Amino acid sequence: MDNFSYCSPTRYVFGRGVEAQTGSLTAAMGCHKVLIVYGGGSARRSGLLDRVTASLREAGVEWAELGGIQPNPTDDRVYEGIGLCREEGVDGILAVGGGSAIDTAKAIAGGVPYDGDFWDFFSGKTKIERSLPVGVILTIAAAGSEGSDSCVITHENGNLKWGIPKSDAVRPKFSVLDPRYTCSLPPYQTACGAVDMMAHICE
Repeated sequence: MDNFSYCSPTRYVFGRGVEAQTGSLTAAMGCHKVLIVYGGGSARRSGLLDRVTASLREAGVEWAELGGIQPNPTDDRVYEGIGLCREEGVDGILAVGGGSAIDTAKAIAGGVPYDGDFWDFFSGKTKIERSLPVGVILTIAAAGSEGSDSCVITHENGNLKWGIPKSDAVRPKFSVLDPRYTCSLPPYQTACGAVDMMAHICE
């Protein structure tokens, strides 16, 4: 396996141990304190979260955490994250996990500098003009959100699962891809990723 880095325009950093570069990549975004958004307990159990925070500490970047993001992420966690960012003085977002954590991170990033309700972006009332910078440490194949310019959130009042119109404002600045963490997934999740990829190809 050869490590590599390319940009499209998200900068992808691939290979064994590349999560150790998270701190320098985050600092290069101009961030001094970030919100780490992650899913269930796998990011912590695998040791990935510890490696990410160690890298941030080495680069002099502080952090706050928002964990427990579930599949098909909901608006309540986005509101929680926006409030936490404002309270903690966060100037960037790091998503550790799969598509749900990344989509939540993007919605939070767009909502923090906006004076209104972040759902305005999803309902079409306004467009995202500004966003906190987003970085990604990916743990699952087939997410796609690690380099895309959109995100999908479920509004629980009405059960509306909507996406925002495409906007480079929320496109991740970098995505760290260490395949060891995708290999650590249960077989069922790996199979789901393969089916997801095939579904999008067929579409």
